[in-house]
Amino acid sequence: MSANAAPLEKLIEQFAKLPGIGRKGATRLAYQVLGMPKAEALEFAQAIADAHEKLHRCKQCQNFTDAEICPVCASTTRDKTTICVVESPRDVTAFERTREYKGSYHVLHGLISPMDGIGAEQLTVKELLTRLATDEVQEVIMATNPTVEGEATAMYLAKLIKPLGVKVSRLAYGLPVGGTLEYADPTTLRRSLISRDEL
Repeated sequence: MSANAAPLEKLIEQFAKLPGIGRKGATRLAYQVLGMPKAEALEFAQAIADAHEKLHRCKQCQNFTDAEICPVCASTTRDKTTICVVESPRDVTAFERTREYKGSYHVLHGLISPMDGIGAEQLTVKELLTRLATDEVQEVIMATNPTVEGEATAMYLAKLIKPLGVKVSRLAYGLPVGGTLEYADPTTLRRSLISRDEL
């Protein structure tokens, strides 16, 4: 039996459902919310409700948006000939922070994972292939994570896309900036050699 009042316990349980948040972290977040002025707490709750009610998938790239198409797809300055395929909307945010990529995106909303019962039909593969039916797209960059599922998804998509005459590329892998060779795993070192750049 918990020593917490039922509403507090429920709040802790809800925070604990978030990935990466354990019981201790959930308790800390719950008390943080309780410490907010009422207006601020209601604003916080309203932001969650608004996100669920107003956000939906962009009809082109499948990223989250509150309009028919997202700002990236609506932009007239983006390179529409290149599509960067990513696992989740968080990955789009990561690329946009670099301010280097000027093409468009396609969000899969997951990766192929037979162990978890996730196949291509659960992803936005059909929507990607529909986009590639136009002559405009010349290159698709596979930017899935370098995991077993990420590699399998990238290979599966490459097999579907290459026959369409569209170039398929993969993000280069290598050593992180500030990394030490001594602690790098053999696969990372091998890929660093293969993906080396000319100085």
